[in-house]
Amino acid sequence: MADRRADDTPLAPRRSLGGPGHSSEDTSRRPLTERVSAAVSAASSAVQQAASPAGPPTGTTTAPGRPPGQTSGHTAGRPAPRSRTRRARLRLVHLDPWSVMKTSFLLSIAFGIVTVVAVAVVWAVLGAAGVWDSINATVTDVLGGESADTFDIQNYIGTSRVLGFTMIVAVVDVILITAIATLGAFLYNLAAALLGGLEVTLAEDDR
Repeated sequence: MADRRADDTPLAPRRSLGGPGHSSEDTSRRPLTERVSAAVSAASSAVQQAASPAGPPTGTTTAPGRPPGQTSGHTAGRPAPRSRTRRARLRLVHLDPWSVMKTSFLLSIAFGIVTVVAVAVVWAVLGAAGVWDSINATVTDVLGGESADTFDIQNYIGTSRVLGFTMIVAVVDVILITAIATLGAFLYNLAAALLGGLEVTLAEDDR
């Protein structure tokens, strides 16, 4: 119960000067000097905690004799680890027949042009080297007579005839290569649907 004065006026309840763990009865029993000293010590500790600077962040270690924000040179001087070459394992599961047909058509045309040019160059070199004249002379010596004098190998394997035959072969090659490549794309798609396709491993270039 609260203390009362002589005129029966109730007094205000006494406040506890201790910590939250002390009850009012224990505080009232302690002497006044102890309660004052406890309150002063609690206030001083609170002021020190508020005025103390923040320490170094958690997880960082500082070397002795270095400021808190500077780390030791042990990890800074260590060379960075070399990155490993990245590899990717991929699977070729589908070929677009339309793209295969266009690509094979262009490549077959280029192959036909190269073939015609190569044959023309070879026949021109043989004619400039006198191969056809030497063949005509050999045939004349072997056969003899008037028929041998009129013999000319250019009438049989001349440049115009050879180039014409080469162009026909090149056109046929264009059609066959394009058709075979397109059919091969369809067959590969069927095989990839059953077996999974070709596996390709790609690596990153270190340079």
